[in-house]
Amino acid sequence: MSARWLVTGAAGMLGRDLTSVLDTAGADVVAAGRRELDVTDAAAVRAAVAGRDVVVNAAAWTDVDGAETAEAAATRVNGDGPRTLAAACAEAGAVLLQVSTDYVFPGDATEPYRHDAPTSPVNAYGRGKLAGERAVLELLPERGYVVRTAWLYGAHGRNFVSTMLGLAERHPTVDVVDDQRGQPTWTRALARQLRELGEAAVAGRAPAGIYHGTASATATWFDLARAAFELTGLDPERVRPTTSEAFVRPARRPAYSVLAHERWAEAGVAAQPHWREQLTEALAVMTAPAAGTTAPGTRTPGTTSETGTPDTPDAPETPGTPSGGRPGA
Repeated sequence: MSARWLVTGAAGMLGRDLTSVLDTAGADVVAAGRRELDVTDAAAVRAAVAGRDVVVNAAAWTDVDGAETAEAAATRVNGDGPRTLAAACAEAGAVLLQVSTDYVFPGDATEPYRHDAPTSPVNAYGRGKLAGERAVLELLPERGYVVRTAWLYGAHGRNFVSTMLGLAERHPTVDVVDDQRGQPTWTRALARQLRELGEAAVAGRAPAGIYHGTASATATWFDLARAAFELTGLDPERVRPTTSEAFVRPARRPAYSVLAHERWAEAGVAAQPHWREQLTEALAVMTAPAAGTTAPGTRTPGTTSETGTPDTPDAPETPGTPSGGRPGA
């Protein structure tokens, strides 16, 4: 019998792609957005998890800057929410895939962070997400999976790539930071990987614990913006490099967000493709008519999810995207 899935944060950018991937695979999936399920409500969570084999928690508070002044509220979603889900999964005998973030690391490394590298968040958002990770691993030592990701973009939410293309329509040049390095990751590529991990977990092939779900190879935000321009037929020379000092934000951002992928082989799941290969496939979807993309020019998030407001904690997007770029002077 095929696994029965529950996706929380299902109305957000990752949640929508994950639900689509599971539907396409013929899976039995219940998609619960924030309106259908508050992940901090223990009774509601127990009822939702009952009868499910795999739960993927894609619900999150992603307003990185807002978390600096509302840490308790952010941690309630990002820390207490996963604990509530993990307790329900322990009771129901379900596997839990908890989507987490590179922000649990300080960002001062010079080589990719392994899954077992020491954590040391530099902002409130990262501290809350780390609390969620620890809760899952504590309560589900044999069935808990933490999948850290970073630099997400996709067709169903506001994100760095769609913002760059929007700016390109209205300005001759854009300035983009070139001193932060990471792995630009398409939400659909991550969704595919999560499906494979969930299936491997149910089959007993995937060791529980921490995995890093990001694209192969690395780039800066400047590299990503230039590639998005080039692949959509725009002149990449219109993208100009700048530094993080040009985009001062309340929450500190890691300068180095590169994650190692060594654990996927243990689970029998392939690492994700090169970020540029992902971007090429993603842009064909994101720029197609009726793709459901955000209107061009919408501001890059570090806020949210279903509605794009800080109080709508659902679905990881790109936490702390550096506001990306801005019109050139």
